[in-house]
This record gives sequence, C-alpha cells and structure tokens, in this order.
Amino acid sequence: MATSVPVPFADLGKSANDLLGKDFPVGQTKLELKTVAPNGVTFNVLGNKDNKSGQINGELKTKYVDYKNGLTITESWTTSNVLNTQIELENKVAKGFKLDINGSFLPNEGKKNAKVGVQYKQLGFNSRAYVDLFKGPTFTGDVVVGRDGFIVGGDVAYDVSGSYITRFAAAAGYTAPEYAVALHANNSFKVFSASYYHRINADLEVGAKTVWDSKADKAAKAPVALEVGAKFYLDHDAFVKAKVNNVGVLGLGYTQALRKGVKVSVAGLFDTTKLDQAAHKLGVSLVFEA
Repeated sequence: MATSVPVPFADLGKSANDLLGKDFPVGQTKLELKTVAPNGVTFNVLGNKDNKSGQINGELKTKYVDYKNGLTITESWTTSNVLNTQIELENKVAKGFKLDINGSFLPNEGKKNAKVGVQYKQLGFNSRAYVDLFKGPTFTGDVVVGRDGFIVGGDVAYDVSGSYITRFAAAAGYTAPEYAVALHANNSFKVFSASYYHRINADLEVGAKTVWDSKADKAAKAPVALEVGAKFYLDHDAFVKAKVNNVGVLGLGYTQALRKGVKVSVAGLFDTTKLDQAAHKLGVSLVFEA
C-alpha cells in the first residue's frame, strides 16, 4: 500500500468503533434536520429525548465553508444555552497546515472556554497540538506516523501552570482497504484495548473490540470486556446491525433510507440474562437531509 496521510490519533480504530457504536440510537429518540442554503451555509438541527428521564436536548448548528480560501466557520447554540464558535483555516500558511480556534460561552453562569490548535499533515505524518486557555492552561498534543499501512502514534496532555503531565497514551495499528487492526494504551497506560474491522464483501462487515482496565475491580467476573458485531446490507437502501458483548447484552439495529434524504434507524439493547425484567433499551432516530 502506498504511503498516504495517516488519520489523526483520535481516529485510530475508528472503523471498528463506528461499526459497534453508530446506528444504535438506544435509550433515546432523535430527530435531525440537515439543509443547505443557496449560499452554501449548512444548517443542522438536532433534537434528542432521553426515553428514561424524558429530558429533551437540542442544538442548532450552522456551518459556512469558503473552499477557495480554506476557511470554515461553525457556530452552534444548544438548549443548555451554550454558544460555540469554531474557526478553521486550512492550507493558507502552508500546505497541510491548519489553524483551529474553538470557543464556547455559557451566558447564565459566565463560563467560557477557548482552545487554539494547529494541525500539520503530510505523507506519512499527522500531528496536532491544542492549548486550552481557561483550563490549566492545558497543552494537548498528538502525532501519528505511518508507512505502507502501518501506523504508530502517541498522545499527551500537559498542565502548564502545574508543570505536570495529566495523561498520555499510545497506539499502533495496520490499515488496508478491506480491514484494519489497532492496539491502544490509554489513560496513562491504565486501559488497554485491541480492535479489528473487516469488510468481507460489499454486503458484510464484521468487527470486534476488547478492553482491559488494569485499575478495575479485581473481583470482577469479567475483567476483560469483549464486544463483537456485524453489519449486513439488505439492499442499496437498508442494512441491519447486530452486536453482543461478554456479559450477554445483545444489540440489534435496522436502518432504512425511506427516500432520498430521509433515513430512519431503529435499535435496541437487550440483556439476555434478564429477559423477564425491564432491563432493555429501545430507541429510534430520524434524519432529514435536503
């Protein structure tokens, strides 16, 4: 495989994580509306109701992209009254260089936050660095290097005022067009995980992930968490997903494109050890795009 730009550190193992996590809107009812104005501004309205508590959360997000100048401006306002603004400038200072400014403000409490970050990526190299101005301040940086499908990366967070490292992590993996594997050592090398993803053919994808927390309760019956799943396309417009973990929780999901721009997902988590009890979660998601 020819050398390409590797994914950011946070996206290592993303194929397996998406297979096991996306399209399972359990325990909630979600509604999402996506529209694009004639001038290119994208509007995204997201509503989410927790089926247990009945609490409803929402977000209105707008995004403007100036492709010619490499500028992206994203603004959002949530029902928790949090205002967010993100400004991204890419490939203007140098090819592969990106400046990212992200700020949030909670008017009711006067809380504010701001992060300034840079990203630089080239063939075989991807690095990011952020400074959180109001928390610490804290410096966070990660780097990923790759060649011929092999990837190695690291991540570290540093409290500037306290002069100490707050966390660090490392990862390694291999990515091919049909499959990917990844190994992680997170939370300052206290949590270890391994994952794999395999696209067997055009209709079937499978994956698995295992996690071991070295600081977890030693008396736990299952110190290692294991989850396996699969995705099967019924046709061009529909697919089903299934996953199960080592404590007997079964996840089932069905996603159907009703028509162009309209997609519905129905999913459930079922505790197979307590089928006669109310230990199950159901959910539905409806997405409109225009």
